[in-house]
Amino acid sequence: MAEQEVILFGMCISPFSRRIELALKIKGIQYQYIEEDLSNKSPLLLKYNPVHKKVPVLVHNGKPIAESLVILEYIDETWQNNPILPKDPYSRAIARFWAKFVEEKILPTALKTIAAEGKEQEQIIEQVYQKLNFLENELNGKDFFGGGSIGYLDIVVFFIARAFQVNQEVTQVELISKEKLPAICKWIEKLLKIDVVNECIPPREKHIAFIRAHLEAAKSSSN
Repeated sequence: MAEQEVILFGMCISPFSRRIELALKIKGIQYQYIEEDLSNKSPLLLKYNPVHKKVPVLVHNGKPIAESLVILEYIDETWQNNPILPKDPYSRAIARFWAKFVEEKILPTALKTIAAEGKEQEQIIEQVYQKLNFLENELNGKDFFGGGSIGYLDIVVFFIARAFQVNQEVTQVELISKEKLPAICKWIEKLLKIDVVNECIPPREKHIAFIRAHLEAAKSSSN
């Protein structure tokens, strides 16, 4: 059993930080949480993540690990109880494939909706829906992406999907709807009823305030 000297540098609004918190809670790992102000990064964060200078960073027995997908795999390999990645190599590869798809295809496209307007924005939203539909098909007929319980891909996708939902309340840019993505919406509702998941959801008012501030900054920089 690995020693329980675990520190997580995160930010409460960050879906990437929240992924790590959920994985740690599922595993029952005791950890110290340090909230970072990304406009005034701490010397420790810069020391532990000098390359990207961002959260999350997991420090285990003094050794730092950065990037949320890498951290999730590290956690699963280090603490082997309550596994989050499938044991079967093929299923593990599929879970990693979809995680990369979310990070490299869905997120960058969705972020383009912030600065876009009119017809350009409509086209980007349609692109996001097309990409999310691949996930919809992957999930269809299953309780969770991993099968019968919360797994790696559920952890990766959930906080992004939840951020989209909160974001659309502020921006009126709808990226997730019951009409177009019924399986994903049902899956989100199911996860929201799980206590350990609810413990990791960013505070609603803080989340909305963060989105509004981010939106104002984006508009100012484009003017």
